[in-house]
Formats: sequence, structure tokens, C-alpha cells
Amino acid sequence: METEAGAEGPIGPGEPGSSGEPGPRPGTGLAGLGCASFNQDSTSLAVGTKTGYKLFSVTSVDKLDCIHDSEAPDVYIVERLFSSSLVVVVSLSMPRRMNVYHFKKGTEICNYSYSDDILSVRLNRQRLVVCLEESVFIHNIKDMKLLKTLLNTPCNPSGLCALSINHSNSYLGYPGSATIGEIIIYDANNLSTVTMIPAHDSPLAALTFNASGTKLASASERGTVIRVFSVPEGQRLFEFRRGMKRYVTISSLSFSPDTQFLCASSNTETIHIFKLEQHGPSVEEECPTWGSYVGKMFSAASSYLPAQVSGMMSQDRAFATVRLLLAEQRNVCTLAMIQKLPRLLVASSDGQLFIYNIDPQEGGECVLAQKHRLFGEDEDKEEGAEAEGLEVSLPAQACPSYAATVAIPTSGPVPATLTGYSEDGGARKGEVIPEHEFAAGPVCLDDENEFPPINWCRDGTRGGKVRRS
Repeated sequence: METEAGAEGPIGPGEPGSSGEPGPRPGTGLAGLGCASFNQDSTSLAVGTKTGYKLFSVTSVDKLDCIHDSEAPDVYIVERLFSSSLVVVVSLSMPRRMNVYHFKKGTEICNYSYSDDILSVRLNRQRLVVCLEESVFIHNIKDMKLLKTLLNTPCNPSGLCALSINHSNSYLGYPGSATIGEIIIYDANNLSTVTMIPAHDSPLAALTFNASGTKLASASERGTVIRVFSVPEGQRLFEFRRGMKRYVTISSLSFSPDTQFLCASSNTETIHIFKLEQHGPSVEEECPTWGSYVGKMFSAASSYLPAQVSGMMSQDRAFATVRLLLAEQRNVCTLAMIQKLPRLLVASSDGQLFIYNIDPQEGGECVLAQKHRLFGEDEDKEEGAEAEGLEVSLPAQACPSYAATVAIPTSGPVPATLTGYSEDGGARKGEVIPEHEFAAGPVCLDDENEFPPINWCRDGTRGGKVRRS
């Protein structure tokens, strides 16, 4: 059911949010970390702990720069918008309240309170989406105005949803059923439902869009099969088999920037990387061999077999894999280009970031290039590195204090050039945007122009309260 959403007047910043019986509720994401998330282009990593949250730049393999460190306690959601200074934070002390900050200035842009615990938040350049267990709220990110409320959505206790980062194809995907794997595709720009995709027989566990918003990958609670669909048509394009021996919990899915690869992590020790390639006619048809003949026989026989068996015969296996040191640790993974090479990044629940090299031609077992500690002491880091025959990574640069962050100058006269924030997240106002950012479009936002003070909050509290209408 869809209803137009309304926002009440501003509320004081101290209005509490209360939660009922937790169950699989806020704070159950990563064991050692309250949360971990990569930004939309995988150039930044945000982590939340019991003592605060940190933002890291992940544009280098050997160096991990902490670009912001906040002392806000018990953060279980922290999301950064690309490489801008806009960050969304939700804490366990107020699980129904979303705070939006300009972290470089150390100021709050606005806050919103909801009728239930906030389970997830998704961002792109046009929209900010807040997912509760049985409703979804869509805000205009330029002024944080509430545009739409989707009420009475199927029970979604994990807050599963995905938002495309493409400005033209700003699609939102969320479960269409609590019992089977249906996906609702919703146009977040035009505020209308596009289609429903019958993706799996069992409930959904993971969703992700590619960078252009033209493909959607999904996995069910069984975790054995991962499917890729075209958007908005909903046509099945690829089907990958993660495994057959056991059911697993898929914790994250991520496309590579060029949509050539898709990675999947779970509660096992293995991360799978699949290659998205269509199998066209081969030269074997011109020069038949015994192998190609047998292959054709299997293909023909599959049409007489039960659907489940023939489906397994047509599913592709992993192109590359990573074996983590420990199983049963929840993690978040992403594929990114770092220093012009394809890499797999894995943030684990024990507070480590692993960076692996990927061979885009041969695949196989990925090689661990570097690992970094995200929080805590590095007492046993050298021992672990020596045991694995790896070089010890450079220590992360000291995080700037809150006072130091606020003190960063916000002016710098460079009249002949366009100014903004660099991809590494650490550039100051007035610094020239690198040339490679123009080639890929307006990756980084000028905070002064994109996020002005919220002019509809007239009493200075910058607050908002969402209600059902």
C-alpha cells in the first residue's frame, strides 16, 4: 500500500526513540563492530562501534587513512554519501531517530524520528531511503523533505533493501513477500512501482544493484543460488551456484564498477566471485570434438530432466574465490578499482579490513595483498603477518579529533578553478578536483551548494518527525 507522506513540524533534538523487544533488531549486524558499510563507489569505509564511528579512505592498498572519528556511542548505522561530508548516523540509544551530519563542519543538518526502529538507510544523489520493519520512507536528499511513505510493506525484520546509485535509474528494491523471494522494484525518482520480480522460492537474504541501475542481484535465505535480473524488465540474465552441500546466510552482494564481476560473502570462510559473461557460439561448432559432442548431449538431455536438475546443470560456478582465516564471522565485501587494479575488499566483524588482488583473466584463488586493523591495538599484527609471509601494513594515520575537524578552514581562494572535495575524502575546500573525477561525472559533491541549511526548519532545531497519514 502506498500513501502520500507528510511531515510534522520540527521537534526538539532531545526527543527519545524507544524500541520494543529487540529480536534480530539494531545492533546485531557485526559482532566486534556495530556496523560496517562501504560508500556508493567503494572509496570509503564507515564503521560503528560501542564508542563511536570512523570513516576511512580506501583508495590505497598499503595505507588506510582515517578521515573522521566521532565519539557518538553505540552506532549501528552509519552511511556516507559518496565522498561528500554528508553522513547519516543511527545509534542504539535512539534507534528510531536518524541524524544527518556535515561531519567536516561538525554540524547537524537535520534529524527525523520514526514510529519504529530504523533497520537500514540507503543513499544516492537524489534520495535518502529509511527502511523500517513494515514501512519505507523516501526523502529528497537536497532538502531532506519527506516525499513518500510506503506503508504495510511485507514484514522485513532485517531491513533488507537496495537503492541504485545512478541518477537516471534511481530504483529501490525491497522484499515483496515475507514467505517467498519476491522483489518489488520501485522508481524512487518518479515515486511509482515499476515491477515485481519472482526471484526465489524462499525469502530474500541479499539484494544489490549495479552502478548503472540496469542489473539487480539477489540471494535467498538458502544461500545456494544467486540470480541476476535486468532492470526494469525483471528478466533473469544469470544464475550462479554458490554451493550445494549446505545452506548459508549471504551477508553481502556487490557488483564490480564495470559490472563484469559479482562477489558474495556469507557466514562461511569462502567468498565467491562470479563472472558475468554470456556464453555464445564457440569455434568448437566449426571443428567438432568429442568434448563438444558430449556437452551437446548433456544440454539436450537436460530438457528431459526435472527442472531442479536441469537448472543445476545450467548454473555457472565461481570464477574466483577467497578463503578467509575464520568461518562464522559476519563480513561485508565490495569490488573496487584501487590504484588501477581490481580488488576485493572485506571488512570483518573482528575489526579488520582485508584487500585481495583479483586476476580478471584467470580467476582462481585471490591473493591477499594487505590487511588493516580498523580499531583496537595492533599488538599481534606483526606475528600474524610473519606467519602468513606478508609484509606488515603501514599503520593507519591518526584520526583527526572532532575539534580539529571542525577547525579545518572552509575557504581558499582559487578563482580560476572548480573547487570541491577530492575522492580521498580528505581534501579541503578550495582544492582542485582531480581530472579523473570529471571523466566519471560529478562523483564528488560541493557540500556548500548541494546541502544548504534546511530552510523549512524554522525554530533552529533542524528536526523532523515522520508520521503515517
